Amino acid sequence: MRIIAGKHRSRKLSSPPDDSTTRPLPDRVRESLFSLLRGHFDDAVVLDGFAGVGSFGLEALSRGASRVIMVERDRRVADVLRENIATLKGEDETEVVVGDALGLACLSRCPKPINIALLDPPYAMVQQTAGWNRVREQMARIIAMLADDGYAMVRTPWPFIHKPDQDAGDFDPWSDDEPRTQHKPQPIDADLTIPGALGPETHAYKTTAVHLYMRDPEAAA
Repeated sequence: MRIIAGKHRSRKLSSPPDDSTTRPLPDRVRESLFSLLRGHFDDAVVLDGFAGVGSFGLEALSRGASRVIMVERDRRVADVLRENIATLKGEDETEVVVGDALGLACLSRCPKPINIALLDPPYAMVQQTAGWNRVREQMARIIAMLADDGYAMVRTPWPFIHKPDQDAGDFDPWSDDEPRTQHKPQPIDADLTIPGALGPETHAYKTTAVHLYMRDPEAAA
C-alpha cells in the first residue's frame, strides 16, 4: 500500500500482519475519489471513520489537509496506523481515536466544520438492516457538521441489497407445521437516503461503491 499523490507521493504504508483485518480502499478507487474532489482537500478538516491503517486519511494529509481525525477500533491496527503517521511525520496534523466510528465521542474530537468525511464500515455490518441504520444515523450527524461545500462519503458493497431480517423470533415460515402459502421474502435494495442530506451521488467500482452526500441547506434552515 502506498500514498498515490501529494507531498508524500509513493511513500509506502505498513499493513497489519493479518491483511484480513482491514479492507483498504483500492488504489483505483482512491485515485477516482481524490480526482473527483480535487481542490477540496486544501487546508481541509477530514474525518476518516473505520480508518484501518490510514489509506484514505493519510492520502488526504499528503494532498493538503490541515487536520485529519482517524477513528479505528482495533488497537493492533491503530498501532500500525500510528507507525504510518510517524513515517510521514504527520503527528502534528493528525489524531488517532481508538473507539467506535459510529459513536458520539469521535465526532466531539473533530474541529468544525468538517470538509471531507469518509465512513468505510465492514460489509457485514452494512448488509444487515440494523447495522446500516446505525451508519445512516452517524452519517446524518456528520452531514450536519459539514461545511457548505463539504462532502460526506460512505463505502458499501455493490450492488447494495439487504436480506430480510432473521430476528423475528422462533417462528419458521417454512416449517412442516405451517402451510407453505406465502412467498419467500426477497432481498431489497438498501435505503441510501440520509436525513438532512443531498444525494447520494453513487460511484460504483465493480463490487464496491462510494456514495457522496452534501448538507441540504433547506434541511438546516
